[in-house]
Amino acid sequence: MIKLVKKIVFALLCGLTSLIAQNNTGYWQQHVDYTMDVTMDVKTYQYSGTQKLVYSNNSSETLNRVYYHLYYNAFQPGSEMDVRLQTIKDGDKRMLVDGKSRIASLSESEMGYLHATALTQDGMPVKFNEEETILVVDLAKPIPPGGKTTLNMDFKGQVPLQIRRSGRDSSEGVALSMSQWYPKMAEYDFEGWHPNPYIAREFHGVWGDFDVKLTLDKDYTVGGTGYLQNPNEIGHGYEAPGTKVKTKGKTLTWHFKAPNVHDFMWAADPEYVHDIVEMENGPALHFFYKNKPELAENWKNLQPKTKAAMEFFSKNIGKYPYEQYSVVQGGDGGMEYAMSTLITGDRKFGSLVGVMVHEMAHSWFQHILATNESKHSWMDEGFTTFISSLCMDQIMDQNKENPFEGSYKGYYALVNSGKEQPQTTHADRYDLNFAYGIAAYSKGSIFLSQLGYIIGQDKLMETIRKYYDDFKFKHPVPNDIKRTAEKVSGIELDWYLTDWTQTTNTIDYGIQKITEKNGKTTITLERIGLMPMPLDILVVDANGNQETYYVPLRMMRGEKENPYPNLKRTVVDDWAWAYPTYDLVIDKPLDEITGVLIDPSKLMADVDQGNNVYQQN
Repeated sequence: MIKLVKKIVFALLCGLTSLIAQNNTGYWQQHVDYTMDVTMDVKTYQYSGTQKLVYSNNSSETLNRVYYHLYYNAFQPGSEMDVRLQTIKDGDKRMLVDGKSRIASLSESEMGYLHATALTQDGMPVKFNEEETILVVDLAKPIPPGGKTTLNMDFKGQVPLQIRRSGRDSSEGVALSMSQWYPKMAEYDFEGWHPNPYIAREFHGVWGDFDVKLTLDKDYTVGGTGYLQNPNEIGHGYEAPGTKVKTKGKTLTWHFKAPNVHDFMWAADPEYVHDIVEMENGPALHFFYKNKPELAENWKNLQPKTKAAMEFFSKNIGKYPYEQYSVVQGGDGGMEYAMSTLITGDRKFGSLVGVMVHEMAHSWFQHILATNESKHSWMDEGFTTFISSLCMDQIMDQNKENPFEGSYKGYYALVNSGKEQPQTTHADRYDLNFAYGIAAYSKGSIFLSQLGYIIGQDKLMETIRKYYDDFKFKHPVPNDIKRTAEKVSGIELDWYLTDWTQTTNTIDYGIQKITEKNGKTTITLERIGLMPMPLDILVVDANGNQETYYVPLRMMRGEKENPYPNLKRTVVDDWAWAYPTYDLVIDKPLDEITGVLIDPSKLMADVDQGNNVYQQN
């Protein structure tokens, strides 16, 4: 068959003008300010600290209770995380050894814990109860709407062996990967409190400012969230050129501040190499990796790719708002944090770039656009997968015809498995890790790539930039991305959000039959799946000429512009969803038509593409 047009104009990624910000009156979010002073014993992996937390209640409700997350308590035999790992059919291999839970076998010195030992509110003692990974606090006095209160806590913890995301003595020899390490206030929003137990999945945090002092062995280098306040006292590659750093005693106190973030991570190791790459217009890029000859070349080569990724995301989503970003070797794979990421570093170069790009993209889709990952993981992981696929295609010169091909393959595998659950499923409630992963990452990515098919690629990228402008440093929900796309495109999209994210309805269109009458050809199209879509139809004639026909979906109440400007396009009558078939009439006899194809872009997630093609023998 004559070569079909498949290219989609991805060049329209850049330089799009944002629209006037949408009216968000009535929106509110809580605010917290953390001041913490922590001392770590690097021999026992035990630490103690104080936390002053100023809580601002910006809601219209009076609060009589608050909740904290105590994540490290999950790393104990018999915890919910342990039990879930033992009972789910496809347990996370990182958390298993010989098919059994690694948590279940942790000894008392290897397990994790995090406990509040004292807690007051504005100087008054409060009642608190530890329920595994959640601390329930009954306030001494209510916090009225618009009110503030100060909570002072003493706490102690023990860093678990590296099991999931956080921990000590990782498989690559990193001493401390300190994420989810401190008593963290749970989020209260328009839906109420979100004190989700930690069962190894996603997070939701309160925006605030962090002031953190970390005291530990002076030989350890620390990297992660925040700006170091005392570089000339610390050294370790932070000090100004020419500065002579003199340290006394066996420990150093590192002082970090992080403005307007909703998490704080740090990692430490005595063998870290610390490199800094200054970008012309910011930010400064920091790299921390083990001083091993087999890692050095890849980590040095990673640095210009990190710079290129930062430029790509800032250009195509919105400018990175902080002055620093750190790529830190640690953790158990890759996981994003405020102003930083933990990634395993002993990888092939392409894999190292790939994990860096994905986790950096999370700086926008989660750490600036802070969705509730537990409820809407597809907005976090999916949008990140979408934009990182485009980024990798550019900075690694992949030149893929469809950069999202892997996401579509994953989604089709999930559909064919019969194990799909709606994307509205809470992240912890998926029956299989397989189903969660594809729903969040692959189907979430397709939400955007397919949206580009519906409204046009230029409108899609304009939507992403406007979404960033309107909702940065907030907690957007699914309706926010939908309404943004509607305002940019002028197309109604409630049907799309509903069917794609709230159901497991599938898209399946086909060419039912082709007939001829009075010198005209009728192509009878059929809708087999429950989910509606507009259709692009490519028709090729006997002379090799190609033209397209656009069948709008009636409930869209609008049309996209021609995605193939070099081809003639005919816009025909719209198709109302309830009708199972549609007759497309072509003013040519059948013997002059050599080929017909539904959706030459392959961006419509049709689950059976075998019936999308007609080719004359």
